Formats: sequence, C-alpha cells, structure tokens
Amino acid sequence: MSEDRSNDRRIIAGFLCLMCWCTNPAAHGGVAPEGDLCIIQIGFFEAHFAVFQPPTRGHRGFCEDLPDVTESVFVLEYLHGSLKEMPVDFRIIRDVDKLGRYARWDDIVQIEDIDAVTVFYQPPVIRPEAWFSVVYEFEQPGDYIGIVTTQHPTEDKTYNAVFPFRVGGTGYGYLPLFVALLLLVQLNYWIMSGGYSQWRAKIRLRQSVAAQQAGDD
Repeated sequence: MSEDRSNDRRIIAGFLCLMCWCTNPAAHGGVAPEGDLCIIQIGFFEAHFAVFQPPTRGHRGFCEDLPDVTESVFVLEYLHGSLKEMPVDFRIIRDVDKLGRYARWDDIVQIEDIDAVTVFYQPPVIRPEAWFSVVYEFEQPGDYIGIVTTQHPTEDKTYNAVFPFRVGGTGYGYLPLFVALLLLVQLNYWIMSGGYSQWRAKIRLRQSVAAQQAGDD
C-alpha cells in the first residue's frame, strides 16, 4: 500500500512539473511583450520592436509571427542612447535546422554556412536618429530566424539578439499548450481527489475476482 502511495506521489509530481513548464512561455525567442509594446533584448541593450506588413495589414504591428507572405518592415526604436553610436546589422535566415521557438545564439554559431541560409542581410549601419528599420519582401511561407548584432563603440564586445518567427500562417499559437494545461489540471484533480486510487482499486478487484473464478473452475 505504501508503494502505491509513493507511485501516486511521483505521478502527481510529474504532472505538476509539466503544468509549470506549459505555463512558462518565456523561452521562445529574444522578443518579449511589455504592455502594448514589444521589447527586443540585444545583450543588455533594449529596443522597442515591431514588424509591419503595409500591403495587407496597414499600420498593424506584430511582435513575431507574420500572417502574410508579403513586404515586411522591421523597426527597432532604441531605448539606450548608446545604440545610436553603435553599428547594428540585421539578418534573416531560414530555420533549416528546425530550431523553432528555442533558437539561441549558440545555435546560430553552429551553422557552418550562414550565408547559404540567409534570405536578407543589412550590413552594419549607425543610426544617430535612434531608430533602425529594414524592408524585406518574403516570397515563401515558413519558419525563419531574425538576428540583430551590434558592436560596442570602444570595446571588443559584440551583442546579439535572436528571435524565431513564422511567416504565412501563425499556426495554433499557444492553443495546444492551453488545451494540454486544462487536461493536466483535470487529470491532477482526478488523482488528488482519489479518482486514480479508486480506479486502480476497481481494476485490482476485477483481477482478483477473475483469478478466483479461474481457480474455482
């Protein structure tokens, strides 16, 4: 009986860990929402970030996934004055390695030929007006990774931001995680309320009865 309770506790602990993981969407790139704006983290530097698709979406801005395969305008508004003195470059690559939402700079440096997977590159440029923008017209839907790189003006230091995104159909977003969370909550309640133990007891009772009947025969 004590072994059964120990197994039940392990099952409950496992489901609780899964629930915590499902409700933590932070690990999905270098762009994070902050109120009505999006913030991109370039090392310890920050900038407001937005992508616009004027031909199809007008002035509506997006943080990551882009709904249409069309001309897209990427805009950074510097929040640190030092960025105005630093060269910033911008690259878009195809996510051929299927890194997905968890792509990081360590993954990027492992790419042997980054030029081969690059669809757009803006060489380093200094923007004293405190904003940076590039325009690229996507031709194919799919998964991409944006990379922003800047160089410290006086020191030998490089800072990067990596943000994966999808173009043309944003999929189901967090809906699968939300559904999984609901199922896990329901399952956790079933276990904690004794439903799982009762179900196991019924199974054992049926097995015992079946074994007894087989012995009588």
